Amino acid sequence: MTREDMLARLIAQAELPRRHGGVHLVTLRAIVEEASELGAARALDRLGLGDTQAEEDLGELRELLSAWRDAKASAWKAAIDWLVKGVLALLLVGLALRLGLGEVVS
Repeated sequence: MTREDMLARLIAQAELPRRHGGVHLVTLRAIVEEASELGAARALDRLGLGDTQAEEDLGELRELLSAWRDAKASAWKAAIDWLVKGVLALLLVGLALRLGLGEVVS
């Protein structure tokens, strides 16, 4: 029995007591549960995550995202490191020229 069939049967079951004074709470909870699971399955199918390999695919995507974040952080750290070294090298060259050590080196 599919979820759609189950939901249709629960709704039909809820119709009977309504004529006699109300719907049972258990029936309402079952309708809500089945409807929410059916909606979630439809949403996953629309996103392309309704198959059996979806969990594995999401795990791989998380690993890729983590690797991308690590690489990005590492690239920024390396760029800042090179920038600081370049500024320090320029300061050393400027200091050497100011002290007159430029003639000694050449």
